[in-house]
Amino acid sequence: MKLYIKYMVSLRCKLVVKEALESLGLHFVILELGIVEIMQDLTEAQHTQLYDLLLKSGLELMDDKKSVLIEKIKNIIIEMVHYSDELPKVTYSDYISEKMGLDYTYLSKLFSEVRGITIEHFIIAHKIERVKELLLYDELNLTQISYIMNYSSVSHLSKQFKKVTGLTPSFFKKLKEKKRIALENI
Repeated sequence: MKLYIKYMVSLRCKLVVKEALESLGLHFVILELGIVEIMQDLTEAQHTQLYDLLLKSGLELMDDKKSVLIEKIKNIIIEMVHYSDELPKVTYSDYISEKMGLDYTYLSKLFSEVRGITIEHFIIAHKIERVKELLLYDELNLTQISYIMNYSSVSHLSKQFKKVTGLTPSFFKKLKEKKRIALENI
């Protein structure tokens, strides 16, 4: 049985879900961002208990099909931007469509309708957060970051960064303040 969990966007969230499942004696086969596959069906009581446990940690068990699709899209983007060494070289629309097994036009329309933001703007917001993280780590220069984040040039990265944050990447780096946004708040 597959369960879909809203706001499950980090490795820490996976640990919270794992602990909740174990506390209820539920055994899982797959535990990924936003998705858990358990080996048995949930009773109504177990469903309620799991819902309550997850809610205490800021997570939410989902049943609505549209919400499930939106969370899947969000998790694909988060995993792609924050947890992979390099972004895919295909277009994001092709990547998301392939991962979801659905037409991108449908997914894009649904995402915009429900979230009030386009998938493209959601990706940009996450890419800029990842760039902030890489700038603060101070291990890579801007040219390396622009390559890793699949920007066509340093200039393109700098313009997009300034548009989103109001700061240039170099000024942001000088601030050394952690002006990052939690992933679940993007």
